[in-house]
Amino acid sequence: MMDRGNQSANSYQMLSGNSTQNPGDMMWDESSLLGLQISLSIILAIITLATVLSNIFVVITIFLTRKLHTPANFLIGSLAVTDLLVSILVMPISIVYTVSKTWSLGQIMCDIWLSSDITFCTASILHLCVIALDRYWAITDALEYSKRRTTRRAAVMIAVVWVISISISMPPLFWRQAKAHEELTECNVNTDQISYTIYSTFGAFYVPSVLLMILYGRIYVAARSRIFKPPSSCGKRFTTAQLIGGSAGSSLCSINSNSNQEGQQPSGSPVFVNHVKVKLADSVLERKRICAARERKATKTLGIILGAFVFCWLPFFVGTLVLGICKTCWFHPVLFDFFTWLGYLNSLINPVIYTAFNDEFKQAFQKLMKFKKCY
Repeated sequence: MMDRGNQSANSYQMLSGNSTQNPGDMMWDESSLLGLQISLSIILAIITLATVLSNIFVVITIFLTRKLHTPANFLIGSLAVTDLLVSILVMPISIVYTVSKTWSLGQIMCDIWLSSDITFCTASILHLCVIALDRYWAITDALEYSKRRTTRRAAVMIAVVWVISISISMPPLFWRQAKAHEELTECNVNTDQISYTIYSTFGAFYVPSVLLMILYGRIYVAARSRIFKPPSSCGKRFTTAQLIGGSAGSSLCSINSNSNQEGQQPSGSPVFVNHVKVKLADSVLERKRICAARERKATKTLGIILGAFVFCWLPFFVGTLVLGICKTCWFHPVLFDFFTWLGYLNSLINPVIYTAFNDEFKQAFQKLMKFKKCY
């Protein structure tokens, strides 16, 4: 993404040693270097292909499964589309640049690639924020937010994500035009612009990270309060409960908790009324257990997403900020390439997490793999 350290030394030749070796050793070193480049290319290509396929499956699963056509899942689908763009438009070119350590595609292609890299990676990160924000509103203000949780609202949130992402990626284009006719061997964002380095790293990572941690902390507190809330208070949320009698052949009963039918005896027997009350209490408890299990799972999933995000992107953005501020600091090119690809790896981890920890996604995905139409 934004910077690769602005170091022109060939990192792989640095690994192979000094130039004082004899010709035989040099031939051996060249062979080793070629093998290393081929191995690295294969590994990065596998990561890229896995990222493409996993995100395509998420998009197709949401598109073909009517049950998943909800605003919350549209946000997840938009994240998958963004990560898919990273894997198609950014990662393949990055493979060539990482392995060859030289840029041969020209200034215009460099500008397009860098802009796409910054825009799509930033959009991927900001999507995690809007998904967490949507989850926070849903868990802390369920009744009111359910009325406002529409497809149009999700589209507005996605649009805001892309506007912010583009505003972060555009500034470097303005000061690169002066070098448009020069021969280009490197494709990096100019870290001499310290103000932009601070603006881009904080806008793309540090501010979203703080927001995610705050939202996750509040979601965790809200989820725990709902999980440990007494069953009686949870029961007030349900106005109607459909109950099935314990004996075979008994009818389906519907009871409205707001009506004054508790004193009535539909069958003329107090025992029947008590039986219905017990069933109502059991139903409320069962719903409470289901509610608590879902809250725990959703909170755990969000925590894993947050942890994976910080693990993947923190080294890169710390390195970028340090290089931008400290002019005497230095990172080995191989280390910085590793940080860059660790960030790209987040685009593979996101769809894996959502499909592995979401039962609806897993069921729909299994049906899709069996070529069954999902409803």
